[in-house]
Amino acid sequence: MKITWLGQSSIQIVTDDKLTILIDPFIKDNPLVKTTIEELNPDYILVTHAHYDHVGDTIELAKKSGAKVVTINDLANYFEDEGLIVEPLNFGGQLKLPFGSVKLIPAWHTAALVIEGTARTLGVAAGFEMHIDGKVLYHAGDTALFSDMKLVNHMEPVDLAFLPIGDTYTMGLEDAAIAAEFVQAKKVVPIHYNTFSKIEQNPVEFVQLLNDGVGIIPEIDIPFEF
Repeated sequence: MKITWLGQSSIQIVTDDKLTILIDPFIKDNPLVKTTIEELNPDYILVTHAHYDHVGDTIELAKKSGAKVVTINDLANYFEDEGLIVEPLNFGGQLKLPFGSVKLIPAWHTAALVIEGTARTLGVAAGFEMHIDGKVLYHAGDTALFSDMKLVNHMEPVDLAFLPIGDTYTMGLEDAAIAAEFVQAKKVVPIHYNTFSKIEQNPVEFVQLLNDGVGIIPEIDIPFEF
């Protein structure tokens, strides 16, 4: 598969069968990404929670591409009302899809979206456990450190984890390093940092807290093979 970090928590995954999965597509208002909406054509969009920098451009992209949107049930209902094709999930459930499967993992974080000037709580925050091309990927979404992260790899080892490191609104460097120990992923990519002043971090410092060879710091917009 090919994986591209699009800044903040946005990840594009292109499977071996050329299916495109977008996670938290925050593109237009993301000051760090050069990829444009016009360049993206997802088959599936996964949204971890209702904050604006994670919902991002989901509605426009899904309407343009016909992508199915996978997210927690309450947020899925909102997207369905907006005319999108949705695949709702809740904790404990697993969704089988052409590329593999998706399961919701709890996250410790809030989740509300401002709609017409009013903040609406739309479910709760989550992460995703994904089985793609025979590998297990974990996108933690926005979260604090919590001990149940140790359960993410209880069935199969995690090959690649995306963990937030920005601090202020999520884990910082030290807590994210502990999260990496809990998850025991073979490789870890830091996300959710440097987009705004309150989440400025040095990813090199994070990687130095991990075991040798575990951390990957991708360049924004540049795909890497996994």
